[in-house]
Amino acid sequence: MTKKYTIDNIFSISTKQGDKGSSKNYSNESLPKHDVMFETIGTIDELSSLLGLTFHQTDYEQIKTIQRTLQSINSLIATNPSIDEEKYQSLRQIKEEDIGFIENEEDVVFKRKQIEPKFHLPGSDTSRANAYFDYARAVTRRAERMLVRYMQLRGRDDLAMSAKYLNRLSDLMFLLARNYQQS
Repeated sequence: MTKKYTIDNIFSISTKQGDKGSSKNYSNESLPKHDVMFETIGTIDELSSLLGLTFHQTDYEQIKTIQRTLQSINSLIATNPSIDEEKYQSLRQIKEEDIGFIENEEDVVFKRKQIEPKFHLPGSDTSRANAYFDYARAVTRRAERMLVRYMQLRGRDDLAMSAKYLNRLSDLMFLLARNYQQS
């Protein structure tokens, strides 16, 4: 039976442990707050927050699915499988189906309207909604760079599917920025 991990006390938001410049990951390792793991998680969290704003500009329903996948990626990053394999295996893993979802969305958007062969200034060519997708594309690319750096520094090849997901997601954000039509 797989053990379910939850937050023990949701009513206590502050651990009062981070004031000295360190924090703990999901495996209970204490790391400096400037650690590349926290930088990577923070960048993906920033992306998810930006996608939340984008949702309110666009009503692109698939954003919620993308945000849930980003949360799963952050859980995987924050859990060290060499310390707590059981906890790591209990987490939702990123699979080919997740990447297939993004690739399918790319196909749908691309078939709606092909991209004109010209340079586009990010955020300035069309609507506010398209500008949000452009910004999300840029943050997605930064998140991917941070994740690749983290993987290389920590030898975390287990996150390769997460990196692939972010790579495809930046492509989708590019297509949406060029083609999004408010419904």
